[in-house]
Formats: sequence, C-alpha cells, structure tokens
Amino acid sequence: MYGPMFSFQRDARGVVTGYEQNGKFHARGSSAVTSESAALAWPRTKGQESSNYQYKPPVDMHDGIAVGDIVRSPLGPVTANAIVGAILSGTYKDVHSVLLYQDGKLVLEEYFYGYNAQRTHQLRSITKSFVSALAGIAIDRRAISGVNERVVPAMSYSSYANPDPRKSAITLGDFLSMSSGLDCDDHSSTSPGRETVLDDSPDWVKATLDLPMINDPGTEGYYCTGGVSVVGRMTESAVHMPLPDFAEKYLFGPLGMARADWTWNYDLTNVDKEYSQIHLRPRDMLKLGILFEDGGRWHGRQVISESWVNTSTGEHSHVDNVSYGYFWWRHMFNVEMPGGEQQLVVIAAQGNGGQKIYIAPQYRLVAVFTAGGYNAESTPPNTIMEKLILPRLIRAMNRAQASSPEK
Repeated sequence: MYGPMFSFQRDARGVVTGYEQNGKFHARGSSAVTSESAALAWPRTKGQESSNYQYKPPVDMHDGIAVGDIVRSPLGPVTANAIVGAILSGTYKDVHSVLLYQDGKLVLEEYFYGYNAQRTHQLRSITKSFVSALAGIAIDRRAISGVNERVVPAMSYSSYANPDPRKSAITLGDFLSMSSGLDCDDHSSTSPGRETVLDDSPDWVKATLDLPMINDPGTEGYYCTGGVSVVGRMTESAVHMPLPDFAEKYLFGPLGMARADWTWNYDLTNVDKEYSQIHLRPRDMLKLGILFEDGGRWHGRQVISESWVNTSTGEHSHVDNVSYGYFWWRHMFNVEMPGGEQQLVVIAAQGNGGQKIYIAPQYRLVAVFTAGGYNAESTPPNTIMEKLILPRLIRAMNRAQASSPEK
C-alpha cells in the first residue's frame, strides 16, 4: 500500500516550516522532538554499536512461540552477528525488527530504532495476506462456496458504471490473484483504479467495481489494492460480521493475539487515513507465518485448512513479472553459492517499507522483518535473505544430504 506524496517546505535558514500535500500547506506544529522520534535517528543508542553486539537467545514470553538458541540452528551465531552488525553499522538502513524462526523455534529476535517486542508496527500490504487467510476461513466454514463464486451477484449494489457483461463473471479467485480484468493497476500512473485515486472515493468497493474492464477475468495480473477491499467486503457479507471481528474470533484469537495488542480500522472509505491496514507486533506477524508453515495448524489445532494454505500460496497469476498466489507473493531468490547460483522460491507477504513475512518450508524457516524504507525501490530484507540467511541454510541442507547414507 502506498500513501500520498508530500513535500517539506523550508524557510531562508533551511528550517522546515511544514509540508505541502495535494496543494495544501500544513504548518509545523512544534519544534520539539519526542524521544520516540529521536530514537528513529539511530539503530540503537550509544554503546550498542555493532562492535559491542552479543547474541542472546529470544526470551520465552509464553505466547505460544517456542524459543531456542541459534547456536543449535544451521544458521549459527555467525548469521545473527552478520545481520545485526550490518544493521547497526548502517549497511542495511531503516530495519526495525528481525525475527528468525527455524526448525520450530524462534532463534533470533532483535529490534532497532526504538522498536521493541510490545510495540505494534504498521503492516501496509501484508494486510492483504491476512485478508486472504480470512477469505479462506470463510470458505472453510462454507460461508463462501469457493474461489469460483462470482463476486458481483454477492454484492448489494444495484448498478455499476462502465457496464460490461464480463463483470458478472469475475470470481473471488480472480480478485485474490489480482487478475479481475478491471482497469486497476497501482503501478500505472494512468490507471483509473490506481490506489491513490481509489483512496479518495467514499466507497472503495463500489469505486473498484465501477472501473472499466480491460481484460477477460483471470487472464492478466495487475497489482490492484482496490481488489482487496472487494474480497474483504465479500467476506464480511458472507459471514455477517465486520472483518476485524471475524479475524478476532477465527484467526487472531486462536493464535493467542489479545484484542488490545492489535488495531485494524477497516473502513474502506476516504475517511480511513490508515488505508485499512493492520497494526501488529512482530511476534504476532510471525504467528501467521508459523501457521502457514505448519499447514494451517497452531499447536495441533487446524485454524485454516491445509488445502487453503496450499491453494493460496500456489501460483495463480503473475504480477509485476513475479509469481503470485492469492494475496501471497512467490518470491524468487537468486542465491550465490560456491557451485553457482541457485534459484529458490520463498512464499512472502510483503508491505511497502520493508514489511515482510517469508516462509521457506523446505528449510523450516519463517522470517519476519519490519522496516521504514517507504516507497524505496528495494528494501534490505530481500538482500539479507539472499546474502546472509538462505546461503547458510542451503549449505547446511547440502551437507546433511551429502552425509546421509544411500538408500
């Protein structure tokens, strides 16, 4: 999810006096800097530089997440030292948290720039993957017949702009795979359905469904945030509950996430300045990754069906030339190894700024990152995964396979 652009204004001395957005000037309210804002200037306070970093195993918070020592993981302390050292030295900027869960245990948990285990973080477009999970739960509970259920007949609107017979054929799966056929592309400066235009609409769902058709449903993938609002509203209508309430009862609650520990203003109108995104603690983000890594099970309880986990993370389209599932990315990493480059697909929930939940079941790995590099072309988590984490796991697996007796 992308927010509106704005520009800072300065006086003759170079002091910031305010900012301008959409032609309107907003004056600076105060010259004081809060301690929370000041903490954003440096990864950690003085005395916590990279040369002073010493790995410590994560603390057991009795929140359902098992913890362990990275020394007993294939990652090893060298991985922790490399990641944290590079963040503290400024090699990887604006990383707010790193959590590595490998072989059933959280083995690395580090926070930077004033963040900590109890502080929630905006998820941006990772919210999309949570909406997908909730749609899957609605299907599991038979409130929705399946991904082939048509969307327009399930809505309460009496008519739509740009009438086209193909609109009535758009399915839930088409929206989940971002291949609805509507002219909705956040990454196009001319698309009438780009997010910056839809955000100003009093009804995001209606505005999305009012868009003209440019392709047959299910044929071409375009990154369309408007489609997420459609999936969310269709799910709400099917389960007869606001989506956050449905999440609390059937997803967040079963994962042990207390209502006081997350926020989700799910308004879907231009009144919503939070873009309907979820705010979660990184450990709670990790729980979604663990849930999907374990086939939809949480401590033996089937929260989401394994079939939905497999279906939603499988390939259904290509968006921005990347394999795409149902609001999940299938990120291809090119990992440099001594024997040559290896390509590895990792399931990923991704949000603007460097918010990431990576799932690599083949290495029993779930990695969570939060960050503040908003609107940057690339973010450190991808590089950290590709350069520091995945090579260690690939080498460990290769050694294990080489040493195993032949069958």
